[in-house]
Amino acid sequence: MSETTDTTAGQADHASTPRELDDAEWRRRLTPQQYAVLRQAGTERAFTGALLDNKDRGTYSCAACGAPLYRSDTKFESGTGWPSFFDALSPDAVELVTDSGHGMVRTEVRCARCGSHLGHLFDDGPAPTGQRYCMNSVALDFVPEDAST
Repeated sequence: MSETTDTTAGQADHASTPRELDDAEWRRRLTPQQYAVLRQAGTERAFTGALLDNKDRGTYSCAACGAPLYRSDTKFESGTGWPSFFDALSPDAVELVTDSGHGMVRTEVRCARCGSHLGHLFDDGPAPTGQRYCMNSVALDFVPEDAST
């Protein structure tokens, strides 16, 4: 696979995405909305995300670096307005960080590969884990099952 060095905003260059990329490079690689969520820990408005109602089989990956994060068979309808999953693809796919902003304590979910903000983890999900990974659609890319093999 050859490395791509010229990309446009919103078309992330997944060939190399070290945690040490500077702010200018992240702004170049991401759309303004992706940058606000992935790099500034923002939140997209509820019920507006492109992947909220996606029922296709496949893998959800980080929109910033392409790291696989969630399988479609762990996605469920939470009624919250954001794509929700009851488990990550692997324990090493995401990192969990205590978030005490906005007057509450929550668990922030970040991509383990690039450190980008994905959403938050709550303990009100379905069996078998009881967890709800509440993710921003704009922080995710979807790779259909037939394209991911």
